Amino acid sequence: MSTRKQLKTLVEARRGVLVPGAFNALSARVIEDLGFEAIYVTGAGVTNMWFGMPDQGFMGLAEIADHTARIRDAVSLPLIVDADTGFGNALNVYHTVRTLERAGADCIQLEDQVAPKRCGHFSGKEVISTEEAVSKIKAAVDARRDADLMILARTDAAATHGFEAAVERAQQFAEAGADILFVEAVTKADEVRALPQRLAKPQLMNMVIGGKTPIFNADQLGELGYGIVLYANAALQGAVMGMQKTLTVLRDQKEVQESSGLVAPFAERQRLVGKPGWDALEKRYT
Repeated sequence: MSTRKQLKTLVEARRGVLVPGAFNALSARVIEDLGFEAIYVTGAGVTNMWFGMPDQGFMGLAEIADHTARIRDAVSLPLIVDADTGFGNALNVYHTVRTLERAGADCIQLEDQVAPKRCGHFSGKEVISTEEAVSKIKAAVDARRDADLMILARTDAAATHGFEAAVERAQQFAEAGADILFVEAVTKADEVRALPQRLAKPQLMNMVIGGKTPIFNADQLGELGYGIVLYANAALQGAVMGMQKTLTVLRDQKEVQESSGLVAPFAERQRLVGKPGWDALEKRYT
């Protein structure tokens, strides 16, 4: 079964499949190695880790396409790719979908913020008109060459227009052909519980650690009927803390031992990047 069909099956089961975000190929390898079923290529993560900048529209199509292609080569899991606003108008969205489909995306997420966009859990967001947002979703649906490529439509309208307006906008995205719906940054537990009852299409719920949405256990969200439970930057925040802890010890003690419990062992690092496989190839060709 193709990764696109695998992802469709996972989403349509509506059992709250837990999807972590990857910010590069190695983080994707770790996610796959730990037994997760799909990966989210996170725009915020790429922006933070690649540029050292906040999630405020600094990433472009070339960067996310390059990361998608590298991650696609590194893992065999389905990939959900964050394409921000599609990097322009409906025509730009069309080009974005074609580019990311070619790079190996199995699902492409598009949102309705005014450019430059910002993290869904930042203040000061604005959204484009419903008419323009719908036209961009239609362009995304038309652009895909493979009918199994999924379009994930996100709305940030809850922060600016209220919960009911966000639900109405998501419904219009569904009517425009979106396969999965994503109402971002709801702030009340009752709203989290209500969304699967209000919208017929499969949905994603974003669990942002430290963000505005109350945290639910993935099993709870599966029981509510969510297709995907996203932790877009758990790996990133864990990696940052790991670097801070290890480098603090290095700064203060002037050394770090493998036995410290602060670092992955050298052999584990080589296993994750596939060195045994490359060694076998080297023997085959020499």
